[in-house]
Amino acid sequence: MSRLIAAMSGGVDSAVAAARAVEAGHDVTGVHLALSRNPRSYRSGARGCCSIEDSMDARRAADTIGIPFYVWDMSEEFADEVVDDFVAEYEAGRTPNPCLRCNEKIKFAAVLDRAVALGFDGVITGHYAQVREGADGLVEMHRAVDMAKDQSYVLGVLTQEQLRRSHFPLGGSVKPDVRREAEARGIQVAAKPDSHDICFVADGDNAGWLAEKLGPKPGTIVDESGQVLREHDGAYAFTIGQRRGLRLGVPADDGKPRFVLDIEPVSGTVTVGPREKLLVDALDGIKPLWCTDAPTGGLDCTVQLRAHGKEHRARVRVEADGVRVALLDPAEGIAPGQACVIYDGTQVIGSVTIARTRSAAATSS
Repeated sequence: MSRLIAAMSGGVDSAVAAARAVEAGHDVTGVHLALSRNPRSYRSGARGCCSIEDSMDARRAADTIGIPFYVWDMSEEFADEVVDDFVAEYEAGRTPNPCLRCNEKIKFAAVLDRAVALGFDGVITGHYAQVREGADGLVEMHRAVDMAKDQSYVLGVLTQEQLRRSHFPLGGSVKPDVRREAEARGIQVAAKPDSHDICFVADGDNAGWLAEKLGPKPGTIVDESGQVLREHDGAYAFTIGQRRGLRLGVPADDGKPRFVLDIEPVSGTVTVGPREKLLVDALDGIKPLWCTDAPTGGLDCTVQLRAHGKEHRARVRVEADGVRVALLDPAEGIAPGQACVIYDGTQVIGSVTIARTRSAAATSS
């Protein structure tokens, strides 16, 4: 029997994961993470994961399951590692994934470190992914059975040591069955909608939230020839591949929609152009994090470039100054700062942060 911390967000998945761990014979303690000293500043209701309502839902679920329950204050770590990083990345013209960053720095670093220091053996979460021991003795992480809910992409930052202490009881289940199980167990959040959006942006308006943090930083939107189309108040309000909200006024010569192709944060210049210029067939990755042994030589694999994106066939090569990824299936609108998660079949090999993208049609930095 293992002593385990169950990270309980207040949703149905983490509640059922904790219940299954108890049923499997583990000594489980439920923990809800307080990620803000002012929870009302974060998303409320079912759309967040760290509001006052979520904390209360988590406590009720723990009572129903019959396990001890505590709230751990991780607000300082969350602000430093996730919120401040999010702001800095957008200010630098990159597009970060705060949920992936939260998994890396908070849920499977700070929480796991505290759990081990308190004598616990590991952490349980409601993520949809699978862990198993491979033939070489290393722990492998694989995609979930329910591909519609698979969350291995946002877990691609986990190291071998973290995976050895991580438990994902829902990896072999499909979401409708999890909801039915929660209802059968008397867990009140059985029908609670899934969380979406960024929890620390209270109203879901990322651009408005960033404007409050960074203030006005005027720049221009230009076409590929350099012609100024209009001014803007901050390049951080735009992302590569964006079409909506550009408010260009003057249509393109060919009458087709225009998309954000490049963001230059120093000058504040946002370049727009046709959709075909968004196609990317190669990228350079930095800050590699390997779930298993790092690949040697070239690896024929697949990569996923967004949390809910499709897989692309690729060839990955680890070099001294970074990771080179050649996309056999070109991708559209990939931005620096996003994560490229590498798969061998269903197994997660690791992830890199995209530093640059390249294509035959256009060059993006």
